[in-house]
Amino acid sequence: MALVFRMVAQLAGISLSLLGWVLSCLTNYLPHWKNLNLDLNEMENWTMGLWQTCVIQEEVGMQCKDFDSFLALPAELRISRILMFLSNGLGFLGLLVSGFGLDCLRIGERQQELKKRLLILGGMLFWTAGIAVLVPVSWVAHRTVQEFWDETIPEIVPRWEFGEALFIGWFAGFSLLLGGCLLNCVACSTQAPLASGHYAVAETQYLHQHLEMKNTHLKI
Repeated sequence: MALVFRMVAQLAGISLSLLGWVLSCLTNYLPHWKNLNLDLNEMENWTMGLWQTCVIQEEVGMQCKDFDSFLALPAELRISRILMFLSNGLGFLGLLVSGFGLDCLRIGERQQELKKRLLILGGMLFWTAGIAVLVPVSWVAHRTVQEFWDETIPEIVPRWEFGEALFIGWFAGFSLLLGGCLLNCVACSTQAPLASGHYAVAETQYLHQHLEMKNTHLKI
């Protein structure tokens, strides 16, 4: 029963982490971090991401333009690019490391201590990846709220609002954190029991030693 619980918890942790990593990659490239609706022209909507700005028109559709200069971007967008790349890389590395530490993987069955360390390392990588997603998403959201309620800007000027990518990023970050917590909790709990095949080998060795001891006593 304990072995089944460990395997289910490990699969749940790796699945949540995989979902968070995929969503973080999606958040990185989606041009919907901010939305802007023009009251004067309701048929035209603007969106902004880390890499480009897009305008959506009913007649033309979506047209996007990449940012010309990295240094010309606001500080929150520059740092967000770096952190999102860092999150994607750490998440991918965490998937590789923790994948080799799963009990359901037949590789390295006799090296349980090594598999435990791989799970702990993978969980820590997922934690770091989750934080690296939540920081830029929350920072951009905070700046958006500040600019929206800035009294120095005339009311006639349109204001940026939250885009769909921010909510996807929050969900991705918490999924990575929860997946990493599950993997670390399982790895730091009781040791993984031996597989059924190992039980049979251990029992055979014990019987063999027991018979040898009996034969020795009989000879004496």
